[in-house]
Amino acid sequence: MRNITVSVDEETHRLARIRAAELDTSVSALVRDYLKSMAADPDVDGEAGSGSVETVYQRRCRLLREVLADFDRQGIGLRMSDNLPREALYDRDAARAEAVAERERRRSISEALGTSPCDS
Repeated sequence: MRNITVSVDEETHRLARIRAAELDTSVSALVRDYLKSMAADPDVDGEAGSGSVETVYQRRCRLLREVLADFDRQGIGLRMSDNLPREALYDRDAARAEAVAERERRRSISEALGTSPCDS
């Protein structure tokens, strides 16, 4: 990797450091990413505000799109049909039965270990 030196005025340096902190990165990483995007896309004109630096919102949107695409690749669905039907969601008898079974499971484990279920 090659090093370069860039001179900027104090205010630009201060604002760049603030922006880098907002993006949880360094000024060097911002400059490196900007130069990479310029080298990859000859249409980038370098004007301020051209969108070459990803904002926190843009980064979150990109990450969300990546997660959803990963869900699609893995066959994980987020469709309404993948959810429980309303009757199952509000089946209080089933919920009570699950709670009783969980309490019994914890009780049997604590008895086997010789501790109280409330011991931390």
